[in-house]
Amino acid sequence: MRPKHDRDGLKVVDSPAQQGYKQPVNVLSISDVIVPSIYAPGLRERYPHVDFVLACGDLPYYYQEFIISSLDVPLFFVRGNHDPEIEYGEGGNRTHPHGGIDLHRRVLDYRGVLLAGVEGSERYKPQGRYQYTQAEMWGHVWALTPLLMYNRLRTGRYLDVFISHAPPWGIHDKDDRVHRGIKAFRWLLSVFKPRYHFHGHIHVYSPNTVTKTRFEGTWVINTYGYRETQLELP
Repeated sequence: MRPKHDRDGLKVVDSPAQQGYKQPVNVLSISDVIVPSIYAPGLRERYPHVDFVLACGDLPYYYQEFIISSLDVPLFFVRGNHDPEIEYGEGGNRTHPHGGIDLHRRVLDYRGVLLAGVEGSERYKPQGRYQYTQAEMWGHVWALTPLLMYNRLRTGRYLDVFISHAPPWGIHDKDDRVHRGIKAFRWLLSVFKPRYHFHGHIHVYSPNTVTKTRFEGTWVINTYGYRETQLELP
């Protein structure tokens, strides 16, 4: 089924009630830096089995649009703390990647895969764009809970994949204020138990850096740069 568009020009998908992925589901996740091997001709030939893309912030909108057009699959995104309100370019001014689906404070069911997301990082500048206090992050997570509860009633599970820019508190994060994890995200993982949590924000400079952690049944994955993941879903 081809995607259609909502009134904001963002790509949306039809109800998946009559649709479903054959296991497994293949996901390309991206964040924080442009990867030359991704931003290059022949992307679809290199990644022919990708079912959808997860963009976890701090990426140019034109880069995400290139991936959307190259792979011809949905791209779900959240913004990072360095993302601009408006991206200016020769192709026109953008407030989001055209064709992408903004997951911030949203819960979506895409062909049987339950998705949700929250943008941004902990606030470290008074007027920082896409930066929030820990209390404000709790508000974002609480906004998701009614639909997560509805998912449970409808499907027997709350959530399959959660995406964010910042990591959860105490997992992959750092001690400085800019890179501290989010307490509300850790609570969400404990209570709603998604199979996967993809995040960005934490740059990886050493092969010894831990980028994949099991936490109470959830795989927490730092997708700095890019990762291809085969989701194991019920």
